[in-house]
This record gives sequence, C-alpha cells and structure tokens, in this order.
Amino acid sequence: MSRVTAAAWALSPVAAAILAIGLTWLTGFSQRTALPGMVDARFYGFFLDRYPLFAAAIVYGLARLLVATLRPGPSGPVRRVVGGAVAITGLLAACLYPTFGGPTLRAGFATGGMAFLTGQSMAVAYGLGAASAAFVFGLALGLGGLLTAGTFRESGGWGRWLLARGGRVLMRILALWFALAVLGLAHAAGLGAWPRRPLAGWEAGLAAALVLLAFLPHALLSLALLSVAPFSLPGSAGSTAGRRIGHHRSAAG
Repeated sequence: MSRVTAAAWALSPVAAAILAIGLTWLTGFSQRTALPGMVDARFYGFFLDRYPLFAAAIVYGLARLLVATLRPGPSGPVRRVVGGAVAITGLLAACLYPTFGGPTLRAGFATGGMAFLTGQSMAVAYGLGAASAAFVFGLALGLGGLLTAGTFRESGGWGRWLLARGGRVLMRILALWFALAVLGLAHAAGLGAWPRRPLAGWEAGLAAALVLLAFLPHALLSLALLSVAPFSLPGSAGSTAGRRIGHHRSAAG
C-alpha cells in the first residue's frame, strides 16, 4: 500500500466528519427542520444540546467502519459485508440508543457527574467523563474493526501479540479520549446554539476546526498502524505458514 493510498484511507473519516458539518451549514439543518416524529423525539434533546459535536463523532465512527470494510485486507467479502453491517449497527446503538448520545455520552455524563459530586474538581471530573465516553466509543469501533477486517499477528507468540495489541488499543483509546474531550468544549470555545437554530458560517468554520483538531491524532495513529501488514493469530495456520516461508527463505539464503 502506497503512502498516498494509506493516507487517504486513514484521513477520509476526518474529511467525512468535516463534510457533514459543511452540509449541516449549507442546508440550514436544525431543530426547525421537519423530521419524522420518531426521529425527532430520539435525536433532539439534552445530550445534543449539551454535546452538539458528538454528531460529528458519529459520522467519524461510521466512516471509520466503512473504511475498515472497504480497505484491502485478509478477510473475505462475506465477512466484510456481514461484519460491517453488524459493526455499524453496534456503533449506532452505542451512540443513539435509546436517544442521541446512547450509552457513550450517558457513561461519560454519569462518570463525570459522580466524580464532581464526590469532591473532584470540574477539570478532573470532565477528564474522567471524557475517558469513560471514549472507552465506550472505542469499544464499539474496535469490535467493529475486528468484525470487518480481521486481526493481526506478531511474531514471537501469544505474549508478544497480546502486548502489541494492548499497546495499540491503549493508544487508540487515548486518542479518542483527547477527541471527545475537545468536542465536549464546543460551547466553551464559542459554538452557538445549534441545533436550536441553524449554524452561522463562522460557527461552521469553528466546528470544522474543532473536529479536525479532535480526530487528527486518531487518524494519524491509524495511518501509522496501516504500515503493519495484516496477518493471522499466533499459532494459526497463517502464522505457521508465514514462519515456514521465512524458514525456507533463510535456508535458501
């Protein structure tokens, strides 16, 4: 995979989230927009008012799962289609069930609120809440990625594989922690009353800048991890075959 192609796969979810903000501004989408009653009742509400840019996080997550489904890899087309459908359903449930925010924002709000009520400072409570939300959001993304694109093998057996996977998961969760913490500061940064009214042009620019700042670290991390070739679990047939190929090459050399 060339560097340009890898960069396109890794950065396209950020572009999708920013494009969604642009479309929201161009169409004037807000609570004044007529929606079906069921959608209206489940979409608008406290969490959208309080954390409006989480809507961009949902777009980012969906685009990330679509990339994992479409990007070349070891899994077959049936697994990609079925796994991708299940992964997208899981992410939507984590972000929108029973209403906007889903378990993701509810976990963050509950964790941060309890931390503040037990005497923690607002900054600490906010950080803990963002971490909790990032864990739920990252869990949905991570499981979705495993369903669609398979997994990775590290030479050296299960111990090294688990260590490598654990390191990647930790880095991704930290990047999502940063992302959701930045998005949660939208009102403090000056974003207006959307979705109660349409976005102004400067508000759309501010929202796009916040989304770029929030998700660029996660996208760059994904770009860095794309340099790792896909492979199978340690001890599996693919792993054994790979070691045999390496052994034969060494013998031939």
